[in-house]
Amino acid sequence: MAEGSTKVVLAALGGNMAIAFTKFIASAFTGSAAMFSEAIHSVVDSGNQVLLLYGIRRARRPPTPQHPFGHGREVYFWSFVVAVLLFGIGAGLSLYDGWHALTNPRPVETPWINFLVLGIATVFEAASWWVALREFRRTQGNQGILSAVHRSKNPSVFVVLFEDTAALIGLLLAGIGLALGEITGDPAWDAWASMAIGFVLAVVAAMLAYESKGLLIGESADRRVVEGIRAIVGEEARVKRPLDVLTMHMGPDDVLLNLSVEFQDSLNAREVEDAVCAMETRIRHRFPQVRRIFVEAESLRARRDREAARPNPEMPNPEARPG
Repeated sequence: MAEGSTKVVLAALGGNMAIAFTKFIASAFTGSAAMFSEAIHSVVDSGNQVLLLYGIRRARRPPTPQHPFGHGREVYFWSFVVAVLLFGIGAGLSLYDGWHALTNPRPVETPWINFLVLGIATVFEAASWWVALREFRRTQGNQGILSAVHRSKNPSVFVVLFEDTAALIGLLLAGIGLALGEITGDPAWDAWASMAIGFVLAVVAAMLAYESKGLLIGESADRRVVEGIRAIVGEEARVKRPLDVLTMHMGPDDVLLNLSVEFQDSLNAREVEDAVCAMETRIRHRFPQVRRIFVEAESLRARRDREAARPNPEMPNPEARPG
């Protein structure tokens, strides 16, 4: 998974750097606000890919005494930073440049250069988008795109996919704005295209920030993984029943599992230990992403005592004073 993520990010980085260079040249020659916004977009995307590569590399560091569960979640942090930069720099500058061009309109010079650059950029962006889509589909299954993104625990892939999708939409908007400006002779269409590009970037950045925030705070493993673990524990003859199956992603391919189970009353300490080892072996074999497993043996009485100690919202508080 990590190798696939790195390949996707490197493909996007190479394409965006080449595209940004050609867009800036076209913007300087023609004075197009939409082309300048597209150039900014490509620069921001290139910087974002550098940050994602940095995050992927940092996430591979081994555990330390200060970070005993490793650094896998660092890729989630840098994905959130990417979303913030895309919103603040990409969307903000595109909206500002479009507004400035709208209040101070000037005709676009040598428009054929813009159309040529847009065509070249579309080829590069489409190639990068296809690489990201193929990698994303490996884990998509039968889910829809948005549902798969919400369930995905590897932000480096869907961040690139969303960025490239926004880039292709932006290229389309820039082309429409330039074409309408040439047909009508009104340079305001170019400015409106720039603002539309900024709006698209803002929407994509907000979606990425929302998904990255959930991963950064801590999300459980996929429902199918949790149900599979519960089934494995339930099939163990020395276990009465699983009580809690708590999981958390510490990285895209690193799941922490905390099991609370009720063992058969007749078991001695050695038999409980054997049951724990058997469950751990089966869980790791079926779900290799589960790296750390903690098993808590809990009796039914302890369970009842713990639940009884929880406050009941339906019972009045004896310490509450009447208003």
